[in-house]
Amino acid sequence: MAEDSNVIDGKAKPLGKYPHYKKAGDFIYVSGTSSRREDNSHEGVEIDASGNVTLDIKAQTHAVIKNIEATLKDAGASLDDLVEVSTFLINMDDFKGYNAVYGEYFNHSGPARTTVAVHQLPHPNLLIEIKAIAYKKS
Repeated sequence: MAEDSNVIDGKAKPLGKYPHYKKAGDFIYVSGTSSRREDNSHEGVEIDASGNVTLDIKAQTHAVIKNIEATLKDAGASLDDLVEVSTFLINMDDFKGYNAVYGEYFNHSGPARTTVAVHQLPHPNLLIEIKAIAYKKS
């Protein structure tokens, strides 16, 4: 039975009626997280004067992990408490860049991980979204 759920002030508001995370016992379920900022812009997106868009998987991956870290902090946990992550990439050609950044935060004793390619995410500037599960003993 769920004990607690949260939408965090100072973070991008969920695009639907769901929380940033939900606690159930000692588990913390982090909703799908992107590089979206509070002002609804996205980290890892450059738009030049001509309107050309450049997307950076490494910058977006850093931002996603930092957003998850902030969510876990609000829940009283940290990245060290993650037990599972599911990553959604728009293009598997981005796997190498994503994997390199991921390795800056986690090693072989980190969370279990699944990475899949998806057709699209909620915004055309998004290359990556991650949902996660953490376990933090109360």
